[in-house]
Amino acid sequence: MASNIIKIKSFDFALRIVKLYQFLSIEKKEFVLSKQLLRSGTSIGALVRESEHAESKSDFIHKLAIAQKEANESDYWIELLFQSEYLSESQFKSLNSDIMEINKILASIIISTKNNLKK
Repeated sequence: MASNIIKIKSFDFALRIVKLYQFLSIEKKEFVLSKQLLRSGTSIGALVRESEHAESKSDFIHKLAIAQKEANESDYWIELLFQSEYLSESQFKSLNSDIMEINKILASIIISTKNNLKK
């Protein structure tokens, strides 16, 4: 059985975000932006998990589309935290790489599922 790459990557990303939130709130005393990132960054994996039990292919697509929106929002908060100097360049590049990969995977799954629906 093949591993579910988006399930793994979105969970790993959520774990990174939880740890980043802890660092930002304890070490940097930043609470507002980091809380926004915590919400959006952890909801991606939750929506991916929800999609596993979608009621239909349309529901599956819808749940992953919301996950993609949350990934886009997470990308925004990551960039804002970097530009406001709460994240180092290396932290930014690593997080940005992860979220871009998640976005690409989600887009690919959504597109291929839509194409399969048309057949």
